[in-house]
Amino acid sequence: MSTATGLDSDLVVVLVAALWGAATGALLPRAAYRFSAPSGEAWRERCPGGHPVRGWLGRARCGQCAAGESGHSGEFGRSEQSGRSGESGRSEQPGHSGESGHSGGSHRPGREPGQPRRSADARYGPRTAPLALVTALVCAALAAAAGTRPEVAVWLLLAPVGVLLAAVDLKVRRLPDPLTLPLAGAALVLLGLAALVPEHAGEWSTALLGALVLGAGYLVLFLVNPAGMGFGDVKLALAAGAALGWYGWPTLMLGTFAGFLLGALYGGALLVARRADRKTAIPFGPFLVAGAFLGILAGAYAA
Repeated sequence: MSTATGLDSDLVVVLVAALWGAATGALLPRAAYRFSAPSGEAWRERCPGGHPVRGWLGRARCGQCAAGESGHSGEFGRSEQSGRSGESGRSEQPGHSGESGHSGGSHRPGREPGQPRRSADARYGPRTAPLALVTALVCAALAAAAGTRPEVAVWLLLAPVGVLLAAVDLKVRRLPDPLTLPLAGAALVLLGLAALVPEHAGEWSTALLGALVLGAGYLVLFLVNPAGMGFGDVKLALAAGAALGWYGWPTLMLGTFAGFLLGALYGGALLVARRADRKTAIPFGPFLVAGAFLGILAGAYAA
């Protein structure tokens, strides 16, 4: 009876986590668009059609563009390339557009200037469904691994931010400071609170040391090869180190290795497909996040 009750509780936690992930993931597209600004530029405040984008959460779709209203699209319709980023430290590759959505500055064939824009043009950022699905799967997996232990609440709060960071870095090779630094602080504070609740499975002291150790390690890599490792990765490593360190040093090493392995496999696949060469820079943030996710899963199951 107790076993069945435990299984029922775990299933409820997983279902709630999946719903939470889907709901929070559905709020990420607008933030992903606004943070996906090319290097050296401020966060986006207008859609590609030139209309103001209000707020940070919600779907990335412009009602004014859907209604056919004209905006000031000259500034936002160009194909933007980023150079060296002050946050991620990587170079944007030629031909990569800095915009997350459609380019609004050029007129589509068959539509004269001044004619209403089609409703399809109203979407200016990533689609809602993929982000919601990915976040839901991540949250459900974390809940399945951690069960009803108090740290599961921490993972569910941090996971949407990790998905958002990965999406932004994939788009413009930039890890925004307003996300990376608060994420590290939030991870340590929330894990500190979880350590006060009975039945937790980790240690806050190793979470703190893990943040410092992994951050220092990435800082060394950045100083040795600034072109290959961005300073944004160093800041993100603080949060990853805290999360992985919660379950101990073996989990920290496993998550770190997994991140580098995934990055190497991705780079190797690009080389085999002749879509990159040995000098091509790739965004490492998504692999850092993915490695931390896999490490947390392993640590939670083993705890």
